[in-house]
Amino acid sequence: MNVHNKKIIDLIKKERIVTSSEVAGHLGVSWNTAEKYLLELIIDGKVERIKKVGVNLWLLK
Repeated sequence: MNVHNKKIIDLIKKERIVTSSEVAGHLGVSWNTAEKYLLELIIDGKVERIKKVGVNLWLLK
């Protein structure tokens, strides 16, 4: 697991549910980069995505 993924998981553990924008701000990266990291975590079976109108919500699996 890379350092960004560890930071994302730690953030979700603390906040319970986060948005892609919150993850981007927390890591200091663009929204697109944060989304890429989050999609990698879906593939690894670590997080789940809930799609809402205009926003993706992320939580631990």
